[in-house]
Amino acid sequence: MKVVFYLKSCNTCIRIIKEIKLDSSFEFREIKSKPLTIQEIEMIYSLSKNYELIFNKRSKLFSEKKLKNVTLTELEYKNLILNNYTFLKRPVIIIRNKIFIGNSKKNVLELKKHLSEQ
Repeated sequence: MKVVFYLKSCNTCIRIIKEIKLDSSFEFREIKSKPLTIQEIEMIYSLSKNYELIFNKRSKLFSEKKLKNVTLTELEYKNLILNNYTFLKRPVIIIRNKIFIGNSKKNVLELKKHLSEQ
């Protein structure tokens, strides 16, 4: 399985996809027009082992809901992500049993390295 969960309106997602030159062997899932399913979020969790890790704390909605000082459970993180696509840290790129989450330089470098070893 090779899949990319991203937002087409996110310039950073688009830049990373172009930069690493993902080909047509990837399934590209635009999460605003086609929200994550329970099965997909659970598959992402099975690889990341942590809902907080895939949760976008930079989301505008995160600030609006005043979640900064709230201790959330894994189930609450999961439900927030399922209920609003902006809470998924992106892009999420899955290559077989390996997952790359977010747009940090370190993550993008690890992804490039992984792709070069394929």
